[in-house]
Amino acid sequence: MQRLAPALRQDNVPLDLISLIKTVLAATKEISFRVSQAHLGGLMGSTLDENIQGEVQKQLDVVANQLIKDVLLESGFVKAISSEEEDTSVPGDENGHFIVSFDPLDGSSNIDINSLIGTIFSIHEAPKDMAADDPDIFKQAGNKQVCAGYVLYGPSTMLVMTTGSGTHFYVLDRTHGGYLLVERNVQIPEETQEFAINMSNQRFWQAPMQDYIADLLKGDQGPRGKNFNMRWIAAMVGDVHRVLTRGGIFTYPADNRNAEKPYKLRLMYEANPMSFLIEQAGGLSMTSEGRIMDIEPTSIHQRVEVILGSKKEVEACLGYYK
Repeated sequence: MQRLAPALRQDNVPLDLISLIKTVLAATKEISFRVSQAHLGGLMGSTLDENIQGEVQKQLDVVANQLIKDVLLESGFVKAISSEEEDTSVPGDENGHFIVSFDPLDGSSNIDINSLIGTIFSIHEAPKDMAADDPDIFKQAGNKQVCAGYVLYGPSTMLVMTTGSGTHFYVLDRTHGGYLLVERNVQIPEETQEFAINMSNQRFWQAPMQDYIADLLKGDQGPRGKNFNMRWIAAMVGDVHRVLTRGGIFTYPADNRNAEKPYKLRLMYEANPMSFLIEQAGGLSMTSEGRIMDIEPTSIHQRVEVILGSKKEVEACLGYYK
């Protein structure tokens, strides 16, 4: 098994980007420890505050956000950061070469039940002609990412990352404190019999998604001619990790519960990095109207429809929208 830095050098990753990645991962090691000790360290439960999304913050959300924020801003590599837990972007070093978007603790509703949670991050090169305190610095499509990944805090702490040369799996080796490469160039099976969706929202979906899921539920007696299993972890990192590991389709479609918020997932620090990972593993990551990574962002906290996973199954789903 290879250590992180040699594995990245094998993919011809520039030294300054390697240094930034190692900085991000230093924070995730601390988060992993804090998560494992949360019951003992008084970090369970919610705060009295809401984030910019209108969501009640868990205590670990706040801790994880501060850890990543501090290490990035102190590193000198980063011109600005944006986070799910910050109202707007936060300026860093004017001479920093990169900008970083992150969800410090995805799936935080799972914290209190000791289920899967994780950290998602996305790295772009910083525009040289824009100031560090200008939020518009983040208005870059996902196809311009130079690195994306997540760290899953499960039975083992696992890093899944791409720098554009395939999607690789790493595991945190606690004996020496570093991430070790355990699987290179992960490939998602093109076909699947698993789907992940929040079925409680079914009555709010658009007709094409209603029809697609209905046909899956008909199993081998329906038009698809095979039985499907449903899996739902309620943390994007967990559901996407399952797709990367054994195939499947994950979707959080548009719904009509709130006309002002038809989408759930955030483009910059959820959909874009996951799309980069999925595409590098041979899958598709789309909205019902096109490729997620081609979307030109309009705001840091922009939300988007997500349909991703095994190539042929995503294509089958999109066929219902034609």
